[in-house]
Amino acid sequence: MESSDSKPTRKAASLKSRRVPDVSPRTRSNSAAITIRDVAKRSGFSSATVSIVLNNAPLARYIPDTTKGRIQRAASLLGYRPNLFARSLRGRRSHTVGVMVFDMTDPYCTLVLRGIENTLYQSSFLPILTDVHNERSRFERYLEMLLDRRIEGLVVLANWLFVDINVLADLEKNNIPTATVGRELNNANISSVIVDNAAGAYAAVEHLHSLGHRKIAFIRGPKRLTDTEPRWRGVRTLAKERDLELDARLIVDLPESGDPFSSFEQGYKLTEELLRRNRPFTALMAFDDMTAFGAIRALNKANIRVPEHCSVIGFDDVAPAAIYAPALTTIRQPMETMGTAAATIVLEAINASLEKKSTGNIHRRILPELIVRESTRNVK
Repeated sequence: MESSDSKPTRKAASLKSRRVPDVSPRTRSNSAAITIRDVAKRSGFSSATVSIVLNNAPLARYIPDTTKGRIQRAASLLGYRPNLFARSLRGRRSHTVGVMVFDMTDPYCTLVLRGIENTLYQSSFLPILTDVHNERSRFERYLEMLLDRRIEGLVVLANWLFVDINVLADLEKNNIPTATVGRELNNANISSVIVDNAAGAYAAVEHLHSLGHRKIAFIRGPKRLTDTEPRWRGVRTLAKERDLELDARLIVDLPESGDPFSSFEQGYKLTEELLRRNRPFTALMAFDDMTAFGAIRALNKANIRVPEHCSVIGFDDVAPAAIYAPALTTIRQPMETMGTAAATIVLEAINASLEKKSTGNIHRRILPELIVRESTRNVK
């Protein structure tokens, strides 16, 4: 006679012998990752066939759709994820693009980076972001590290840039497609995307002139900053066409600085300097929006209301411009478009290289847009 406690044991043993191995993601979550061999076992096809289908290899076009469907369903059910790192080692591809920013704190960067990131994401490329703090040594070290990680392309956001980055010419021997945003280098192998600074400054002064302003003060950019010269050229072009006097006593320059936020403080101080000169002006054109914010603060302190007593216009259209008090009239750089354009140039060059096609460098100059808000009005 069997004892009562032996029956469950026999029943459990019987069930165990009939149990199908469970390799679901839930039971495998704490074990090794799902492999092609697991998918092969689940789908009933060989590991070689599964590998061809899941890696979309050239031979995959000869495999029936029904077979592909069964393999893909098995992979999905198991939670299979391809080992992209191992695949990159085999195929000498990393699907990464280096993104170097010279000062992450600059509000200018936000939308440019959004354009870069969206474009890379849509092409299944991973951005590796570095902030070089506007330091040449950090720039060179990060560049070396990115190359060690076998990036396939590079986008350099050259905002608020003083350091010499012609070291990028060394990328030619590494065959790394490269594009800069905000600066055009004297290098035949590096592409660029820049805004038409001269056209933007021309539009800014034209707007003030159309409102009847003739006594205009200017806070120019730092002399070593690459955007400064073309913007002032745009001012001079409009002044010559409209016979507008540029009073040297109403022109000041931002000092050299590696900190883009310093332009707010300097805009404040330089506007105070302009007021001390006792040269009347009805409008002020600032080098950028941060400088304009500082200028408005100084004017308000001196009981000069904007725009009732003095109109102010900036350049860039950073995020705070629309919510400042008053909302700032400015020249909008299409920053997200610029980031998209730079990333697209790099991706197209990567694809051309894979197809053994030669490509030249591309230089795109994008027109800015006048955005009229509350900080400018007709002269009284």
